[in-house]
Formats: sequence, C-alpha cells, structure tokens
Amino acid sequence: MPQLNPNPWFLTMLATWMIFLLIIQPKLLPFTHTNHPTNKTNTPSKPTPWTWPWT
Repeated sequence: MPQLNPNPWFLTMLATWMIFLLIIQPKLLPFTHTNHPTNKTNTPSKPTPWTWPWT
C-alpha cells in the first residue's frame, strides 16, 4: 500500500512544520486582539414559574 510509505511525504511535512514554527508563528504572536475578554459578574436571576394551561 503506497499510502503507508512515509518516504516521499515525511520531509515535506517536516519542512512545513519547521516553516510554521520558525517563520509564521513568531510573526503572528505579536498581534494584539482588539476585544479582550472581560470578567462578567454572574448575577443569579430568579426564574419565573411556568404557567401550565391545564392546571
């Protein structure tokens, strides 16, 4: 089965990961996000009872 032979594609995969880790990732990390997550206070709300029509 030629799909299981890693010879032709292993070097390509390794080169792709090295390009991503050494070139692309350091260029993407310094970008700042425009919307920083904020801590919201969780206020418990009292649920209103459901009025069943048949009761």
